[in-house]
Amino acid sequence: MANYGKPAITAQYSRQDGRTAVVTGTGGLGFEVATKLADLGARVIIAGRNAQKGHDAVAGIAAAVPGAELRFEVLDLAALASVKDFTGRMIAQGGSIDLLVNNAGIMSPPQRRVTVDGFEAQFATNHLGHFALTAGLLPLLRKSGSARVVSVTSIAHRYGRMDFDDLQCERKYQPGVAYCRSKLAVALFARTLHQRARAQGWALASMAAHPGFAGTNLFAAEGGPKSFMTLLSTRLLVPLLGHSAAAGADPILHASLSPHAESGRLYGPTGFLEMRGATDECPYGASALDDEAGERLWRLSEELAGVSFGA
Repeated sequence: MANYGKPAITAQYSRQDGRTAVVTGTGGLGFEVATKLADLGARVIIAGRNAQKGHDAVAGIAAAVPGAELRFEVLDLAALASVKDFTGRMIAQGGSIDLLVNNAGIMSPPQRRVTVDGFEAQFATNHLGHFALTAGLLPLLRKSGSARVVSVTSIAHRYGRMDFDDLQCERKYQPGVAYCRSKLAVALFARTLHQRARAQGWALASMAAHPGFAGTNLFAAEGGPKSFMTLLSTRLLVPLLGHSAAAGADPILHASLSPHAESGRLYGPTGFLEMRGATDECPYGASALDDEAGERLWRLSEELAGVSFGA
């Protein structure tokens, strides 16, 4: 994909030999992050629902990074049984996980969809699936001794509001409203995980990152390659205001690898409206700073997903 404008400057990160990373999502940001991690020597597990796309991603990274240690694992974040199966396989294999990048997501399906578990698709995929994934992998993350969990949110989280009386958008579904809410849930999860890890004494850092306005396939994935929003985004708005997927991945890499990244913080581009520019810390939206809402969402998510982070 072509670079739109001047990309953020990617920092020089230390080698990651001997460390294991799990990255959700096979294209766009996930592909860029996985490629950089593999280039730095990490063992990379790419997790996604589409096996063909997953194997293609592995082949593409292997071609770009000869000798890369990586593999694909099936994981459908919209199906809690798939999440449980994935985490069970990881636990059975033993070892530890040093980095979990909760990246995969969907954006604004025009019609309300529900998952096999009966949840609104954006809430389920963007938040609840990753919540359950992190809970299931917690024993392996804690074994690391210096693990990081990076949750990929969006500028849109600032426009989200948690409606606990209609969390699944059953009374009224508006695609953009549901998307903003799901990304607010991601931000609340990142902050609450940070707070709980500190309270429990876990050697675990939890950061959030957003890519700005990056040229990925989110619009095409839901609206079709010739939809109005896809054409508007890829041919006009991204070239004018945004940047490439590679540049959009930089805040995620910063949160994942930089010794200067701090648990509980949000990182993203710092240019115009945080759509592009050099990576640095960005402020959370006001709703993401609501600790009471974060705890309420946490307890509800444990109940809905049937998981627990333990004591």
